[in-house]
Amino acid sequence: MKRSRPPSRTRSRSRSRSLNVRALLALAVLAASVAIALTMPVRLGLDLRGGTQIVLETKSTETTKADREATDRTVEVLRGRIDALGVAEPTIVRSGENRVVVELPGVQDPKKAADVLGRTAQLTVHSVLGPAENPADGADGKTEAAEDGERVLPDESGQSLRLKAATLTGQDVKGADARFDQQNGAGWTVTVDFKDSGSDRWAQVTGEAACNPAGDPKRRVAIVLDDKIISSPQVDPSVSCGAGITGGSTQITGSFDDAEARELALLIKGGALPVPVETIEQRTIGATLGDEAINAGAWAAVIGTALTALFIIVVYRLMGALATVALLCYGLISYAALAAVGATLTLPGLAGFVLAIGMAVDANVLVFERAREEQAARTRPSTRSALTAGFRSAFSAIADSNITTLIAAALLFFLASGPVKGFGVTLGIGVLASMVSALVITRVLAEFAASRPAVFRRPGITGISTTGPVRDALLRRNPFLMSRPRRWLAASLIVMVVAGSGILVRGLNFGIEFTGGRLIEYSTANQVDPDRARDALADAGFPRAVVQSSGDGDLTVRTEELTDDEAATVTKAVAELGGETEKVRDELIGPSLGEELRRDALIALGLALAAQLAYLAVRFRLLFGTAAVSALAHDVVILVGVFAWLGKPIDGVFLAALLTVIGYSVNDSVVLFDRVRELLGKERKAPFGRLTNDAILQTLPRTVNTGMGAVLILASLAVLADDSLTDFALALLIGVGVGTYSSVFTASPLAIEMHDRGTGSRSARRGDGKGRGAGRAGTTDKQVPASRAERQEVL
Repeated sequence: MKRSRPPSRTRSRSRSRSLNVRALLALAVLAASVAIALTMPVRLGLDLRGGTQIVLETKSTETTKADREATDRTVEVLRGRIDALGVAEPTIVRSGENRVVVELPGVQDPKKAADVLGRTAQLTVHSVLGPAENPADGADGKTEAAEDGERVLPDESGQSLRLKAATLTGQDVKGADARFDQQNGAGWTVTVDFKDSGSDRWAQVTGEAACNPAGDPKRRVAIVLDDKIISSPQVDPSVSCGAGITGGSTQITGSFDDAEARELALLIKGGALPVPVETIEQRTIGATLGDEAINAGAWAAVIGTALTALFIIVVYRLMGALATVALLCYGLISYAALAAVGATLTLPGLAGFVLAIGMAVDANVLVFERAREEQAARTRPSTRSALTAGFRSAFSAIADSNITTLIAAALLFFLASGPVKGFGVTLGIGVLASMVSALVITRVLAEFAASRPAVFRRPGITGISTTGPVRDALLRRNPFLMSRPRRWLAASLIVMVVAGSGILVRGLNFGIEFTGGRLIEYSTANQVDPDRARDALADAGFPRAVVQSSGDGDLTVRTEELTDDEAATVTKAVAELGGETEKVRDELIGPSLGEELRRDALIALGLALAAQLAYLAVRFRLLFGTAAVSALAHDVVILVGVFAWLGKPIDGVFLAALLTVIGYSVNDSVVLFDRVRELLGKERKAPFGRLTNDAILQTLPRTVNTGMGAVLILASLAVLADDSLTDFALALLIGVGVGTYSSVFTASPLAIEMHDRGTGSRSARRGDGKGRGAGRAGTTDKQVPASRAERQEVL
């Protein structure tokens, strides 16, 4: 007769197999991450390595619509021009229907780059019909073409010439080169080679011109680039009438220096843009500023991670140490994922990378706190079984909280632009990597350590054998925080009104992303007082310039949209006060783009709240979703109001912080309502207010420990990171504090009020034990989690 295996042995083997599978999966992920990290470097954004970013918008003409096809052809022409400029590792991509984003690493002179990229470069060759009858005609180069194609343009000396319709265009050009003509003393010239059809037409136009006497304007041929005559040479007397210049090439002469000749050659060779383009955004970051940002961000990441690791080791001992190892693995996985998908790491993205460490800590804290509850509730439990139950019980809360953060990251990716879009990418990758780190790597390490005999004999070193001082104090006092929920709602309303009044009293200080304009940051040899700089700029013709100190003695000037010549005047005025002056940052946002970004920001905010409501309503129920989203709206108003009172800028980085706060804040509500749902499954008839209060007390240790981890990370960013991330970290610090408060004292009481209005059970809630120490009927001194069968979803 065949013996059956004892159930305990079967469960043990099943656990061993599961542990082995997870261990193999973890090793495979780490091995792949190491291989990718060693072979595929992450591409740094311009704000980290320095350079120029230009956003061009194609414009429709009477004959050509600026659609996707025309923009794609524009990209190809611009790529040829950029290659000719010799920029290392340029990036040029179409964005949307009619925009082109150009990134030029190392280029610190945006004026030259914008001039080369923005010129239409429409090359035409015309026969000259003679001087204009009215010398004033065409003096500005804007005379309309006649029906037969004739037009009037000034030549190099300013004389207005009547030109016949174009005989050749840039489509007839095969190539162009800049050469120095030392033999004939002509200096720098541009040699243009024509295609076969263009060669014949060139011979025709020069043959017709040769029929006129020497010195006659009709013997000239005008070469026009973008409605400007760049050369109008006389046909040489050696060329006979009707024969023209053969050979398929010509030479453009003029007072060119080497740079001008090379630029003209690349424009002609690169071809004409199919449609005109307009520069709507331009950013230049100095290489020095980029290096400083990398160093500051790296130090913030190292110190923030070290402080967070120290904190969780103190709280959770051995399990905390193993979670720290998993956090290091998280960093490796995130870096490899960024490299694998070809993402660009920007400065806000670096902050997202650091912030996601807090997300990884949150998942570990959730597991360890549930394991503490499981261990405290069972008779002679083993540490490994408590950990297994902790991972199983915490999974839904971890998944829900991370999905809400992914929603915010997705909105940033699809609706934001520039470096803020990079933040969305990095945050999304970081959240996914944190789940792998917590649910796979931490679990493998923790269960392996818990199964060691030395750990089994000394459960105290695991950090989960006791419930912890915060939980012990709460269980000992058992306060009924939700006895009067309306008082908490009134307090929340008062705080929201006081903070939100700053929006009406002080107004919002929108950054140039939302208003349009130009922002230039200078590093000066001598520190410049902002008031003196403001007076100097007013005298120079910029009375509305906003001047502020930034960083270590740097100066930031923000004005309305400026031309490059006006920007040079601003630079000169600052240099007269500060001595040697270096431009470390230069950003130009067109007014149309600013209005669009402002509209997109409001859309992103509205979609974020709606998406959170929809997800929570589906995942839990509408009551919980409404309460959580109302608390989020409360957090948003307070955060925006505080920034209004402080006069801080509302810009793209603030938008990233705001959406992150929405994702991060809803995590607390998700964890809390997940516990309420679990308790409702256990005690259907218990008063809703009492169950909510119990859920608050049971999840508060997780909230405190997770909040401490996030605060340590964000404080490191605020103190050590780049100036542009200081406001980002400040917004998140405020958001974490307000979000922690609102999930307990805004979302919870609001859910209670909504529930009671629907059931009419206010008296039942108040009758369930008055006073500080009252508890549920049948409740022991320690809160006992629901069993597996009791944890079914009933809502």
